[in-house]
Amino acid sequence: MSDIVPFRARAKAPLRILLADDDQDTLTTLEAILKEEGHDVRTLKDGGSVRELVRGFDPDVCILDIEMPGKDGFILARELREVRVEERPMLVAISGVWIRPSDRFLAIMVGFDHFFQKPADPASLIQVLNEFRDGRRPHTLEERVHLSHPRQ
Repeated sequence: MSDIVPFRARAKAPLRILLADDDQDTLTTLEAILKEEGHDVRTLKDGGSVRELVRGFDPDVCILDIEMPGKDGFILARELREVRVEERPMLVAISGVWIRPSDRFLAIMVGFDHFFQKPADPASLIQVLNEFRDGRRPHTLEERVHLSHPRQ
């Protein structure tokens, strides 16, 4: 019996995406890319309001920076996973600071479905979103961790 909680998929429909990051360049760039793909995107510059926006917006995907004011991504992922057990959103971590192997493992353990190192490769992020929309989910750690630079 698996402890993996299913997340909902919306076949071929635009996704509702919550993007929280305190870095304005990351926020602006990812928002533009995701909107260009046709998704409905809401942004926050800190983690303090994420849970409130999740309740009102009901996102399909939450892309959360690990280190940001308010609540960090580790805390938010754990809270969202515990609160939204049924049909929870797909959780995507993004970080430029917390990138050691132990940090990536911790992100997966607290409930993130994917981990992207900043700067996130837009093509990889779009591929992950398309696979999610098609109902496919990653099975191995290698499929869940997306690094900007070759592993060392």
